[in-house]
Amino acid sequence: MTALTVVPGFAGTESKTDGKTKPVKKDRVQLDFAPRSMARLNELKAKTEAASYAEVVKNALRIYEALIEETEAGKQFLIRDKDGSIAPFRLFL
Repeated sequence: MTALTVVPGFAGTESKTDGKTKPVKKDRVQLDFAPRSMARLNELKAKTEAASYAEVVKNALRIYEALIEETEAGKQFLIRDKDGSIAPFRLFL
């Protein structure tokens, strides 16, 4: 079971622009993962040497968005196996 909670507002972080410090508006999201999903998240964090779970999720969202945009534009992703044969990669089954 996965639950999603979004809390709008400030997360208390700051950014510096022109020497001045301003709060950065962020939304807090809480996710509940099943054990298998949490194991996958931990594995991705380790493989990518990400500093946080948030970094893993942000990178995953960027990639996912790019894949969807390319698919919507009619493009196809191809994979090549060890023998060199190429086949379509079915992203969205």
